[in-house]
Amino acid sequence: MTSAIPFYTCAASLERQRGEIDALIDELFAVGSFTDGALVRRLERRIALFTEARHAIACGNATDALTIMLMAAGVGAGDEVIVPSFSFFASASSIAHAGAKPVFVDIDPVTYAMDPTQVSAAITPHTRAVMPVHLFTQMADMAVIADVARRHGLLVLEDSAEGIGMWLGGKHAGLIGDAGVLSFFPTKTLGALGDAGMVLTNDDRLAEAARMLRSHGQRDGEPQVYHRLGFNSRMDSLQAAILLARLGRLPEDIARRAELAALYDRGLAGLSPSVSTPRVRCRPERASPVYYVYLIECEQRDALARHLADEGIGTETYYPVPLHLQPCFHGLGYARGDMPVAERACTRTLGLPMYPDMTAAHVERVCAAIADFFQRGGVR
Repeated sequence: MTSAIPFYTCAASLERQRGEIDALIDELFAVGSFTDGALVRRLERRIALFTEARHAIACGNATDALTIMLMAAGVGAGDEVIVPSFSFFASASSIAHAGAKPVFVDIDPVTYAMDPTQVSAAITPHTRAVMPVHLFTQMADMAVIADVARRHGLLVLEDSAEGIGMWLGGKHAGLIGDAGVLSFFPTKTLGALGDAGMVLTNDDRLAEAARMLRSHGQRDGEPQVYHRLGFNSRMDSLQAAILLARLGRLPEDIARRAELAALYDRGLAGLSPSVSTPRVRCRPERASPVYYVYLIECEQRDALARHLADEGIGTETYYPVPLHLQPCFHGLGYARGDMPVAERACTRTLGLPMYPDMTAAHVERVCAAIADFFQRGGVR
């Protein structure tokens, strides 16, 4: 029987690093600090060094990190934050949880990020910040977005949850604006074995506020003294141990993802126009894409996903409902047709298996299954 190809697995990678992981876990048990302990501080220093951030603030997950970042930057009741409609739900829910209102804009059809030409028209007297989201492979057009924000006196707060290893103009994702976040959800390019996230910033005051907000509102070194209402969003030391072990292989893993993407490009090249493969938009600044997700667009997306599942191949649908049409945001007054590019993408985009443990044979099998679907005419 042919073995399955999951959408994501890290089993082989973790087994190769078992010795290093075991040593870190032994250290964790010896110290006995299981939440927000010494290993978390070490991870913060290592991520700050990797990204060249002045501050890296570990949180329980990236959704919390987004809310904490917004609140630390002073976003709250009465404010509006401009955000793309094509993204994971947390990009918008974090704005609402901070007390502000998400204002949605459409996306660029190549990068799937915020269309920078729509930002100016979305600005109102209540706009406090712009939140670009870096999705899948590359960063948003930060030069244009930052210029618009600067001219209007707005914060730029980056949802760079998927952006570890992405650079643009010599700056890491999350550090072009006022602050950003990282997600270490298991499927991410650098993944833990559970939830974990981080706020990145070069702003000292924002960093101090974020540290208080992640720990109920306490300042470091002042137990049970609460300066503001915060959250219980401290990173577990076990996740820090896993991330420290995996961080050393991150450049190698990013390079392997690029190799796999090139194999996909070649394997799917003959299926155009039925299948569109990822494109990296040229930038005037030097850019470093990272293939966190290998995303295709196709007709009959859902039928293709079912066909691949029948062949033992896992996929992920990005995203079945755009944010402006989510039921919880109906009161904001958006309607179908308001974001045509995002709405089209939500019916056509499919993530294929992409992780460093994949082999060339795996990619060939995925491509062959996709070719078989379209050669048979898709759904009959």
